[in-house]
Amino acid sequence: MKQFILEIFAWWHKQTLSTRIFTALRGVKVGEDELGNVYYKGKKDGRRWVIYNGPAEASAIPPGWHGWMHYRTDVAPSEQDYKAHTWEKPHQPNLTGTSMAYRPDGSILTPASRPRVSGDYDAWSPE
Repeated sequence: MKQFILEIFAWWHKQTLSTRIFTALRGVKVGEDELGNVYYKGKKDGRRWVIYNGPAEASAIPPGWHGWMHYRTDVAPSEQDYKAHTWEKPHQPNLTGTSMAYRPDGSILTPASRPRVSGDYDAWSPE
């Protein structure tokens, strides 16, 4: 029952009821990534979409699937033996808006002041 209520009211969590119906009628499952996100494409139009495993966070799509979602490749990672490159880093969640967000010195959310650097702007003052 909780999942049903979330599908009606919480668009940011997994899928809505209308997305579930649309996916059932017009979608073909293409694959699933290591984070549990499920990828679909349209039966007729080739449209591509993802049902997130948890909150809808676009940065949670791995690089291989990102390329497929943005039509960089026609072959989904599930249809080939895709291996991430050595330089590709594992997913890190977007921490913006959380207490773990990056706050540099000089930010209004930190008490520390920003250190002065040589390229800083000095306001002109008439003599």
